Amino acid sequence: MPVYNEEDTVAEIVRRVEAIGLVEEIVIVDDGSVDNTRAILAELETKPHVRVFLHERNQGKGAAVRTGIGQARGDVLIIQDADLEYDPRDYPQLFKPLEEGIADVVYGSRFLGGPRRPILFWNMVANKILTLVTNVLYNNILTDMETGYKVFRRQVVEGMPLHARGFEFEPEFTAKLLKRKVRIYEVPISFNPRDYDEGKKIKTKDAFIALWTLIKYRFVD
Repeated sequence: MPVYNEEDTVAEIVRRVEAIGLVEEIVIVDDGSVDNTRAILAELETKPHVRVFLHERNQGKGAAVRTGIGQARGDVLIIQDADLEYDPRDYPQLFKPLEEGIADVVYGSRFLGGPRRPILFWNMVANKILTLVTNVLYNNILTDMETGYKVFRRQVVEGMPLHARGFEFEPEFTAKLLKRKVRIYEVPISFNPRDYDEGKKIKTKDAFIALWTLIKYRFVD
């Protein structure tokens, strides 16, 4: 769980994850928060199944996710944002393809008909363009490359070089999965996006960085 300045939501998302009863360990990586997030995390860390790691300065979501992957001890990992956009009640359907042995990675797609809050039109357009570019470059038919809900077996990332520090984690991770012919399965999820005045952090420039990332990793590892 990458976290940056989420004092209003981090305790609630941990509560929601706990309520599902499917997760044995919650690894939280604070990426240099400067609000009250760290004080809240200090309280959450008293729970035996919660482990907290701190970045002394803000490095970006990708850096936080990479730290979390490196510290997690489970065989199946799920990336959970702390901003309440993604609903842990979708965990059962996210885990099911892995349990059935038909996938090694599961993406929760926001564009497969699940319930969602309809805002941020241009963000949706950018997501669809980036997914289209992914499909063209890597010969696939994903519907939501940029989804924050990615579930995968540990063996998938062992030995995989990951370099992203910011939001380009999603295209780098996807590009490397597709180049390795890893089995990806998509399932519909619900989505409740924040607006920018509610704390959404991704910016227009991140779309161009993601585009370059997709092109770059088509030809290098």
